[in-house]
Amino acid sequence: MTNYLIIDKIIKNTLKEDVTSEDITTNSIVPEDAVATVDLIAKEKGVMAGLFTFNRVFEILGNVEVDFFKTDGEQVIPGDKIALIRGNARSILTGERTALNLLQRLSGIATLTSLYAEKLQGTKAKVVDTRKTTPGLRVLEKYAVRVGGGANHRFNLSDGILIKDNHIGAAGGITNAVNLARQNTSFVNKIEVEVEDFNMLDEALAVGADIIMLDNMNPDMMKEAVKRIDGRAITEASGNVSLDTIEEIGKTGVDYISVGKLTHSVSALDISMKNMKLNN
Repeated sequence: MTNYLIIDKIIKNTLKEDVTSEDITTNSIVPEDAVATVDLIAKEKGVMAGLFTFNRVFEILGNVEVDFFKTDGEQVIPGDKIALIRGNARSILTGERTALNLLQRLSGIATLTSLYAEKLQGTKAKVVDTRKTTPGLRVLEKYAVRVGGGANHRFNLSDGILIKDNHIGAAGGITNAVNLARQNTSFVNKIEVEVEDFNMLDEALAVGADIIMLDNMNPDMMKEAVKRIDGRAITEASGNVSLDTIEEIGKTGVDYISVGKLTHSVSALDISMKNMKLNN
């Protein structure tokens, strides 16, 4: 992922949030021309994601080089040395928190996604993310989902048509909602409809929905829904999905399973910068 126009904006905004004028602790303790080295170390098991953001923080601050020993998608265990950072000590210390915050969050997302993806081995289902992302970080967080073995749902509201319960209510029903979507958007856009019961499912099928989201159905209902759809639409399961339930959901025959937890409540992977040494 090398779209630096987007990445740089995110990083610069994060640095501005952390350094409104100067890093008064570092600047009062460390000489301006001091050079240092520091290790980037994993403190728990997980999957790396976002190493390019870590590196880019220090490229923007300047006079720092990062030598990586791991790559995105690679698993780490406690004690693994991920990288060696060397260069201007002030830049290293000033960028430390921004660089770690991004790397830890993205690696946490990749790690959790990999656990969900592993549960689906042996099924045709694919775990996908949602728009329940950290404001401003969506493009990075969805990248981390892909690194962890998942796939991306919509990036934004312009990315696809998803008719949910409130849209159905506003349109007066599924049939009218789908017909209006067809009339008022490009023919290249697929139309997804969220359904909660078999009556809604039958209506979505009758009007020719391209994708049907089975919302908050139990596994038995999902299995029956997949049977009724019989390949006439792509199927997506959504709602109350966890590591304990996703395997059973995958066995119902659905094509995709969306999981908001991949991004909205993930724990950061524990990674730290340790063993800083000033070079004489």
